[in-house]
This record gives sequence, C-alpha cells and structure tokens, in this order.
Amino acid sequence: MAFNHLPAGVHDALRPLSVRPVTHSVSMAHDQIPRQAGIHPSPRAVLGRLSTGAGRGARITHTEHLPPRPGTHADWPSAIRPEVINAIRTAGIDRPWAHQARTAEHALRGDSVVVATGTASGKSLAYLAPVLSTLLDGSEEPNGRGTTALYLSPTKALAADQRRAVAGLTAPLGTGIRAAVYDGDTPVEEREWVRQYANYVLTNPDMLHRGILPGHPRWSSFLRALRYVVIDECHTYRGVFGSHVAQVLRRLRRVCARYGSSPVFLLASATASDPAVAASRLTGVPVVEITEDGSPRGEVVFALWEPPLTELHGEQGAPVRRTATAESADLLTDLAVQGVRTVTFVRSRRGAELIALIAQERLAEVDRSLPDRIAAYRGGYLPEERRALEKALHSGELLGLAATTALELGMDIAGLDAVVVAGYPGTRASLWQQAGRAGRTGEGALAILVARDDPLDTYLVHHPDALFRQPVESTVLDPDNPYVLAPHLCAAAAELPLTEPDLELFGPATEELMPQLEQRKLLRRRATAWHWTRRERAADLTDIRGAGGSPVQVVEAATGRLLGTVDAAAAHTTVHEGAVHLHQGRSYLVRQLDLDDSVALVEEAAPPYSTTARDTTAISILETTTEIPWGDARLCFGSVEVTHQVVSFLRRKLITGEVLGESKLDLPPRTLRTRAVWWTVTDDQLEEARVHPQALGGALHAAEHASIGILPLFATCDRWDIGGVSVPLHPDTLLPTVFVYDGHPGGAGFAERAFHTAARWLAATREAIAACECEAGCPSCIQSPKCGNGNDPLDKKAAIRLLTTLLAGAAEQPPAAE
Repeated sequence: MAFNHLPAGVHDALRPLSVRPVTHSVSMAHDQIPRQAGIHPSPRAVLGRLSTGAGRGARITHTEHLPPRPGTHADWPSAIRPEVINAIRTAGIDRPWAHQARTAEHALRGDSVVVATGTASGKSLAYLAPVLSTLLDGSEEPNGRGTTALYLSPTKALAADQRRAVAGLTAPLGTGIRAAVYDGDTPVEEREWVRQYANYVLTNPDMLHRGILPGHPRWSSFLRALRYVVIDECHTYRGVFGSHVAQVLRRLRRVCARYGSSPVFLLASATASDPAVAASRLTGVPVVEITEDGSPRGEVVFALWEPPLTELHGEQGAPVRRTATAESADLLTDLAVQGVRTVTFVRSRRGAELIALIAQERLAEVDRSLPDRIAAYRGGYLPEERRALEKALHSGELLGLAATTALELGMDIAGLDAVVVAGYPGTRASLWQQAGRAGRTGEGALAILVARDDPLDTYLVHHPDALFRQPVESTVLDPDNPYVLAPHLCAAAAELPLTEPDLELFGPATEELMPQLEQRKLLRRRATAWHWTRRERAADLTDIRGAGGSPVQVVEAATGRLLGTVDAAAAHTTVHEGAVHLHQGRSYLVRQLDLDDSVALVEEAAPPYSTTARDTTAISILETTTEIPWGDARLCFGSVEVTHQVVSFLRRKLITGEVLGESKLDLPPRTLRTRAVWWTVTDDQLEEARVHPQALGGALHAAEHASIGILPLFATCDRWDIGGVSVPLHPDTLLPTVFVYDGHPGGAGFAERAFHTAARWLAATREAIAACECEAGCPSCIQSPKCGNGNDPLDKKAAIRLLTTLLAGAAEQPPAAE
C-alpha cells in the first residue's frame, strides 16, 4: 500500500474553525481605547493587552524586539533631471536613502540592477527616479515616440497601486509622463490608446506572455523605444511560475532586439539570498545587486504564538490544537476593538473568508459599527470587488482585513499598525514581506505569527533562531525545465521565426528540444528558421502560473452569476460535486462540476459542515539522475511519474472536526511527470532501527509527512508545492522507499534542493518529530492536513528510530554537491 501526501490545490488546508466551544471576550471595551487620527499605538502595549486573559500569555513562545534603525542619506545622481527631484521633494522626500541613490546611478549607467532591501525601504522610488528622468528626456525628442519603459508586477493590484503612485509623483511634470495600466481588466477601448501613446506601461507577466508579445507588431513603436523593464517583487518569481517568467523575459529580449532595442532590467526584491544570481537567472543578463538598506525602521515587536491544545481528538485519536484560523480571528477581533489597523494573512482563500466572517460576528457583539469595517481579500474575486476593497483600505474605511497573499504583494499600504500571519507562509522571505506591511510610515509595528497544527509551524515557534538568526532563502527556479521551455519556444517561433543564433538565448536544453517539437509537428523548419504553422495561438499552449489548464468558473446555478474562479489543478478537490464553497462570507454547495466546459455550478446553502477530498496516489521511477550511498541506504534524485485520483470526500462538523460521513466521487485520474528525491533502506537497517514489519508502513508514512512539512526551511517552497509517497516495498526499488516530489510538470527545483540539503533537511525532520510533546503523533509533527489516507497508519516512535539509523549512514558520506 502506498501512503501519499499531495501537492498544491489537492486538499483544502483548512480544518474546523474552532475545536471547542469558546466564549469570546475582548480584552478591553471599545470605548476604553480612544483612537486619534494619526496616532499609532505602541506595539508593546498592544501585545501586552492581547496577552491578558486566561492562558493567553502562555501562548506566546517567543518575542523578538527589533530595535529602531537610523537612515543613511545620499544625493541623487547628477543625471536625474531637476524636475524629477523637485517632484520627489514636493511629495515630502528631501533626499534619497543611500540604496536608492546607488540603484539610480547603476540604472542611468545602463547596468541591470536588483535592489533587495526590506519592506517599506523605498525600492519603488529607487527605480522610478531614473525611469521618470529618462522618460522626460525622451519626451523632448523632436520626432518619434521618445523613450518608453515597461513595469511588470506579479499582481494586478500592485500594478494599479503603482499607477496611483506614479500619477501622484508626476502631476507636477506635465504631460511628459504618460503612464497607463494594461492588463486583463483594461477596457478594450483604452487598449489602443495605451499601445499608441503611453510611454510607461504597467502590466504583468501574464499579459506580456498572452497579449503584448504575440501582438508585437502593434507594439512596435513602444518596443523600439524600450529603455527600461522594471520587475517588481521579483523574489516571487520562483518555482514553475518563475521558470515561465524567465522564458517570457527571454522572448521579450528577442523581440526587442528585432526592433533595435536592448532594455536595462531594474528589479526590486524583498531581502533574499544571492539576489544577483537569482535576478540573472530570471532575466538571462548580468545583474548588479544592491543589498545594504539605508532606510530607517521603527521598532518591530514580533511574537510567535502557539494556539493551545484542546480536549478534543482528531484523526486516529491524536490531540488537536485550536486552529490558527480561530486563533487569528480572535486576535483580529481584539485588535479591531483596540482601534489597531490590522491585516491578517492566511494561506487559503477559504481561511480568509472564515477569519473575516468570525471576526465580524464577534465584533457585532461589541459595537454594531465595527463589523462593516472588517473584510476578506483574496484571489478569485471579480475586478470591481478587488478595486472597492483596495480603495476602502487606502482610505481607512476598513479597520481590519483577512487576506491571502494576493494582498501580500498587492499594495503599498500606509498606516497599518499590526500584522497577524495565520500560519507560516512557507518561506522566511514571504514572512518578512507580510510582517513588513505594518509600520510602513516609520512607526513601531506589531507582527504575530500564529502557528498552525503543522510540523514546520510547531518547529519554528519553538526554534526562533530558525526565523530570526538565519538568512532568507535562495530563490529556486529552473528555466531549462522542458515542460516550461517547449511551449515558450513555440510561442517565440510564432512571434518571429526561430533561427540558430536564437537557440542560445533560451538555454542549453533548447537544441535537444527542437527536433522533438518538429517531430510533434509543433514547429516546421524552412531554410534557416523554425516556424509555427498551426492555426491556434502558440501562447495558449501554456499557463505561466502553472495552473495546468483554464480556470474553472464558479457560477450560481439559479442566476447564472459568475462568483469567481478556481485553478484547474484545484478543481478536483475544491469544487467537486458536493463540495462546500465559500465566497465573500456566503457558503455554497457545488451541484455539478463540468470539467469539459470548466464550470462548477453552485447554489447558496448553509451546511453545518466542511468538506475534505480523499485520493489515491501511485508513483513510478522513470530515470535516476543521481544516487548517493548513505551507508546501506541510498539517496536518489531523478524523474518520476505520479498518478493520483480523487475518489471521495469527507463531511466534517465545523466546530469539532468530527467526520459525519464519506461520499464516493467518480473523477478521472491525473498524471504528472516531475522530479523527485527519494531514499531507500535495507532489511538490515530496519532490524537495526527495531522497525518491525507491522510498524514499517507507519514509520515510512510518518517520516514522509514530517519531511514534507520541514522542507520549506531549505527550499523556497511550501508543503502545497510538493507531494510525497511512502511504500513499504516499491516495485522499482524493491525496498522500502520514501519519495518527495515537485507538484508541477517537469519539476520546479524543490526536490533537487532537497537532495542537495538532505542531511540537514532530514536531521531537522527527525528533531521536529522527537521534540513534539504528543505521545503517538499529531498534526504538529507527523499528521498532514492533506493526507489522502486519513493519516493512517502512522508510527511516531518507529519513524524517529528509522530516521536516526538513516542519518547515521549519511554522516559517513560527503554531502551532495550543490
């Protein structure tokens, strides 16, 4: 029997919103804490009030105090036009920080540069100053369009926010700067104006891939004059998405060369490890890095918060902690009552909806004016819904927001006092990005990480050095992934016929792929170039977000109203027939999932339960790329094929998580060819570890779950990017085997990173299991929220002994080469 742990979109991570009846009482009455406009409460005082009450103080496992930091000023480079400097001064900024001036200097010299400094350090101004100055120079040219610039952001909301910032900054500059957003929400009648007249176009990689590059002749004047390409929040371009964006940027460089331009890349990143290396891999050009942060910072109080154990028991009788969702909703409620402007970040769309709903209900008991000042913000909302929420948050009309990472990169929000992070977001870079949303105008800020019942979260709240004494992760992406590269070669050939000199631009794997694309009749070679000869659009061959198909539209059956969308990869597990779907605080039941038309029909309902999908998984080894002996054990890396199928779903009580029943589903299997790391052990090692045959399945299964939970400490992924399978006797290895694989076609680089850091990764896994206070295993160590086998069997003690024996062999071998 194989035990599996599936990747992104396969199970909803959310557990019940509460695990025992809780009588909520806010720590202080609303009228006791008057809030004056512009007055930011002390973060220490706010945390002190939050920690009062029965058992509250014990939930804080660590408090980190980051002291204020003074700023370091410099002068703008002399080439920045005085009008731009005056406009910046009018906006209230007299002199730049040192890193802003250095970034501008490199940009004006023609160096591609990445500025990787903390949140709210003024990275936008670092690239805007040289861009605006150069655009003004170009606007004075007597003929032609002048100089142009392109801005790319990972989200529509961030592009819209940047447009507002540019408009405010350039108002004194007259008509020399013509900035415009060009994305899927841009009305058709405005698009022609943008193509013909805008000299600063703000868009996203998706629109560049599907709209601008395939239609490059209509953009010829813009591309011919393109001087700068700004890539904001570039640390988010990781894994498969990052690999796709890397190839889109290579296509852009190729088309620009056709029109005689060679743009300079200006990248902005949260603090990252080796940002120049990651930026060069993303863009394909040498990049200079600016990492010394010259901006000041107010005091930051960062608390690690662990919800208490409850009297209830979950799967297999394991003890259950109160959920991070319920705990974060309580904190958001208390903060709102104190008048503390707060964003609560949560990992799932469903979680964002639930936290907002719970907080609204509890605030209604305190002050009927407060519930309307709390809202949810997540991906999948319609454009007009997003814009209304963004406006309300900017204006201060909203006091609290429960948001997914759609907001983490969404806007430059000033005036927030606190951030609550409901569950570790997967990487230290993302954690600091979210925490940095508070205190963005220089005042003190409070950040709270609320641990989920999860091995990694539990490990971190009890090992604060792993958060506060370690550098942020390196960005992992693999542009040479053939599943990524092949469709972009087709798209490039459709844009301009591919020639031999072009192949080097797209990477070393290109030459090997071209004959395969010819054989599949995707490309045809004529004379000295390859051509796209099909009628369909080549850009439609791939979804750069890695979703694996067209999004499924969620439609209200009675009215035909479009509620939102769900990624195709998540549809089998989240909008299957009978699933409970939440949207803006309302619950719906899915009546039909039509995979052919990508539509889920729903009707409004209020069932007293949530739903969780169950599935089966099988894995086979296609190729072993690398193998290292660990004593008698073997550590391997290579290509695998994974087949999984959703077979049923459970209905669980909202409050207790009690299983009410299971319903069968008839959905087709899904097959994934990807990359994996795996390890095997021998019978002699099992005997040495005292793992008897009846305990073997549980030991392997427990080690698999925990290792997936801990891997995000060593790679820029989270557990939803990866999957796993454990098998007591695998047909390809003929040994007990544990696999951990990338949840994306062709791989995403995460399994390879796991292979290279395996000794440290699996040692941390063993420590996390051994340190957990439970007796036989729980969600904090070896249980998984997305296990397709209902977390059965699991054997905590046998897993510890097995990993100890495995790691003893690892200590005798040199580490895998990076």
